[in-house]
This record gives sequence, C-alpha cells and structure tokens, in this order.
Amino acid sequence: EDGEEVSTRRLKLDIKKMIEVEDTHKPLTDDKIAKLLGKAGVKISRRTVAKYRDQMNIPGSRERKRVI
Repeated sequence: EDGEEVSTRRLKLDIKKMIEVEDTHKPLTDDKIAKLLGKAGVKISRRTVAKYRDQMNIPGSRERKRVI
C-alpha cells in the first residue's frame, strides 16, 4: 500500500513540474502529459492525469492558456 501511495505522490509531482514549465501559450493537455510520461516508462491514462490534476487544484489546459 505504501508503495502505491508513494508512486501516486511522485506522479502528481511529475505532472505538477511539467505544468510549471509548460509554454503558457500552448499548455500541455492531459493526453499530452500522459504520452510524455509514457515515453518516460510510466503507464498512465489521460483520465488518471486529469484526476490527479484536479486533486491538485490545477485547471485544465484551456484555463491555463495565456492569450497574447
């Protein structure tokens, strides 16, 4: 059980870091985040990324987009 909790916290931290450094004019979608994590060897669905993002009170890509 502890291992699962640690991995969840780690994934949330990874997602948060990705969003912090994203291009605010073209923010990462949940699908893109899931694909990037997949390339790093982490199997995660878009829905799980969305769930974790919501749990961290991070808005979706549309709300994070900065208009010039």
